Amino acid sequence: MAEQRKGNKPKLSNIENRTFTIQLRAAGPGDPVDESRNVTGYAAIFNSASEDMGFIEIIEPGAFTNAIPKSDVRALFNHDPNYILARTASGTLQLEEDEVGLKYRFEIPNTTFGNDFKVMLERGDVNQSSFAFSVKEQSWETLKLESGEIQYTRRIKEVDWLYDVSPVTYPAYADTTVALRSMPTEGNSDTPPEEPAPEPSRKTRLIEAMERTYSIT
Repeated sequence: MAEQRKGNKPKLSNIENRTFTIQLRAAGPGDPVDESRNVTGYAAIFNSASEDMGFIEIIEPGAFTNAIPKSDVRALFNHDPNYILARTASGTLQLEEDEVGLKYRFEIPNTTFGNDFKVMLERGDVNQSSFAFSVKEQSWETLKLESGEIQYTRRIKEVDWLYDVSPVTYPAYADTTVALRSMPTEGNSDTPPEEPAPEPSRKTRLIEAMERTYSIT
């Protein structure tokens, strides 16, 4: 893997996304339920095996320790910078690691979009979140299954940079559940294809992940 130059953000092409559950926090004692605007959730779960993406991925405890203090993280809706909900630099977004994973919290802004977003959370229309990140240190493990196939496991040991935590309407793959994560699709075109592109094979996804570099130009 190529080395990164210290002090610089990774290239945007190296960003990966993962999807988890979020929840709207209940109002505190004495607060009307419909006035609660506090959102809390986990952007990453430690030691939780991902879906089979051609490999299994596990994020290790402490993976975000160095990334949190140096990253200016935004809370966005669907990773869209036009729909910003909070930001660490302004003090409106809080991030921390605990025994479960990467926890985040923010207060929904009193804006037109913020109020619409609050309704979507309360209705349960939005109940997943995704985070964008790049990797600094990882390792690979192999296990031969009874079927004779080789199972590859990717362990994320250290995240280099956190870009955003985002409540989302869809994970990257429609059949993923709240505990599973998915790889992003790179090289998207503004013009959709006439027919859906076939899903990359297990081998293709594995090769792409193992060959991914995190160099700065």
